[in-house]
Amino acid sequence: MKQIVVISGKGGTGKTILTASFAALAKNKVMADCDVDAADLHLLLAPDVKERHPFKSGKTAVINNDICTACGKCRELCRFEAISKDYIVDPIACEGCAFCSYICPGSAIKMEENTTGEWFVSDTRFGLMVHAKLGIAEENSGKLVSLVRNKAREIAEEKGLDWVIIDGSPGIGCPVIASISGADYALVVTEPTMSGLHDADRVIQVSKHFKVPVKLVINKYDLNLDMSLQIERYCSENDVELSGKIGFDKNVVKAMVEGKTVIEYTDGKTTDQIKKIWEKLNRAFV
Repeated sequence: MKQIVVISGKGGTGKTILTASFAALAKNKVMADCDVDAADLHLLLAPDVKERHPFKSGKTAVINNDICTACGKCRELCRFEAISKDYIVDPIACEGCAFCSYICPGSAIKMEENTTGEWFVSDTRFGLMVHAKLGIAEENSGKLVSLVRNKAREIAEEKGLDWVIIDGSPGIGCPVIASISGADYALVVTEPTMSGLHDADRVIQVSKHFKVPVKLVINKYDLNLDMSLQIERYCSENDVELSGKIGFDKNVVKAMVEGKTVIEYTDGKTTDQIKKIWEKLNRAFV
């Protein structure tokens, strides 16, 4: 089983479009959308949800007013001022530290686990996909990413699939670390701008820190040829394999509007470029 995670140093580089294209090209695979904060792989793969599970993370204090003696100790010591004069906990202000539950003399405060999102196992026209939706302003997305990845790996092992294709989170934070951990390759998608190179460098350094081999793709390279050359020099100087370059193509936008991958929509140059990148990734495992 081979695990490839497609990541980017910033959003909007074309990471999900490339992941969906790989889903169209690969055989015997399962997909995982690990961009749980702003999941969008489902927009191209149109999943039919078969399993739906709650995701629980973090705890919030709850006061049992039948037991509470209104001694005021919890209100006095809560540094987040999350407890009202009526001894009701504000779930937004509560940080879940559980200090109030420890110091309550009447044991009237309990910590209850929060439901902060959902995760799914779905059918798509390309095979199974594991994906999730984190609630608005909820935290611990790295934990949800790990859950999605582990479930996708379990499915691949159970069904004897060859590939786990992962749409990773953008940036360099906890969800990215959870996305790339244990992957065979991290494929970084960047664009030919100075900020694109800067952000790609940051996520490449994170990948190297966790000893995940890195490859790079320049998307829309022909919009700034000088910057694309600079990125190529960066790859050469930093021992990063340039897996390919994809030109700007209006057909990509048209494909997205129709809810299709570019592979399905056209046999043009962009499809050829993506196929070559996929073939190069395949050869890396030979």
